[in-house]
Amino acid sequence: MLNFIWIFFFLSAFITALFKWLVLGDHSVFSGLMNALFSQSKHAFEISLGLSGVLTLWLGIMNIGSKSGCIDLLTKALNPLFSRLMPEIPKDHPALGAMVMNIAANMLGLDNAATPMGIKAMQEMQSLNPHPDRASNPQILFLVLNTSSITLFPVTIFAYRAQLGAINPTDVFIPILICTYMSTLCGLLAVATVQKINLLDKVILSYLGGISLIVIGLLSYFSQLTQTEMLDQSALLSHIILFSLVISFIAAASYKQLNVYELFIEGAKQGFQTAIGIIPYLVAMLVAFGVFRASGALELITQLLRLCVDFFHIDNRFIDGLPTALLKPFSGSGARAMMIDTMQTQGADSFAGRLVSVLQGSTETTFYVLAVYFGAVGISQTRHAAACGMIADLGGMLTAIFVTYWFFG
Repeated sequence: MLNFIWIFFFLSAFITALFKWLVLGDHSVFSGLMNALFSQSKHAFEISLGLSGVLTLWLGIMNIGSKSGCIDLLTKALNPLFSRLMPEIPKDHPALGAMVMNIAANMLGLDNAATPMGIKAMQEMQSLNPHPDRASNPQILFLVLNTSSITLFPVTIFAYRAQLGAINPTDVFIPILICTYMSTLCGLLAVATVQKINLLDKVILSYLGGISLIVIGLLSYFSQLTQTEMLDQSALLSHIILFSLVISFIAAASYKQLNVYELFIEGAKQGFQTAIGIIPYLVAMLVAFGVFRASGALELITQLLRLCVDFFHIDNRFIDGLPTALLKPFSGSGARAMMIDTMQTQGADSFAGRLVSVLQGSTETTFYVLAVYFGAVGISQTRHAAACGMIADLGGMLTAIFVTYWFFG
């Protein structure tokens, strides 16, 4: 899919440029394409290097949280819920521990730890699967929960916003938290409907009720504020929560008499390696999207969409976020490139810049996760996994548009 998208950007840019040159007489269009080719490759490299400091800091902090036992606490807290949602898995089976570790790592933004544990969980569940080439119910539910992006700490989005000049890089934290809750809830309801999971179970209701009360409390609190107060309070609450997490990680590690400084250095080394490792992917997608935009193809598509929206007299500012939203289920790197391009061209603190940040944090790359997790265990019949994952994506995206208008409109 990523190969198709990458080729599409270049071919559509070339065809559009030919049309503008031959039909419209625009003799500068190919010069613009070449300028985009080189300038975007340079910009991608500069962004990657700039990210190294931020990623080094946060992955160091995250390593402290991991080694201090904070994830273990989350594992114990979530075990009762998973045992009810997936009754096919025996109590204390290794799959439950691997699943909870994966979800907990995703919540804390530990991508490097989340993927190996996700594959491990799939492998453990595959050992219980009576039809090895066909996805089991627990495997599908686990995958949909992953694609709905249960994220409490979207470090990467904060890092990009900081790199691209946002005054308060974390001011999208509360909106992302609301969106990821809605996408997860939509995905869970979709799977529960198909698999006939009893969501009225007392344990499940207590978990869902507790989480829902928190989200409803946030919504009711912010609904009483003016937009200026909402922005100020959201930024303040985000800063307090995030810094409190940092202090909690350090305090827990200190209580266990661990060398906190060495743990930070150990994780920080991964941050620099991660920043360097994304350079080829970022260059590839930013260059492809850069020539697509420079050719005028993106402007043509967005103008057509604006005309359709204007016909119904609807605010059309959300159109700028649609490329990120539509590509997110298929390609994380592609959606990230579009997010960066939008913040670069319109500003990180613009409506569009905040919208693409919230969209990026609202869901995960459904088809990438499906390919990696199911491919790791040789599953070819995915059943209702993709459909339920897309329902979760749609719920997150629609909520992202609504919440961005509410907070920043």
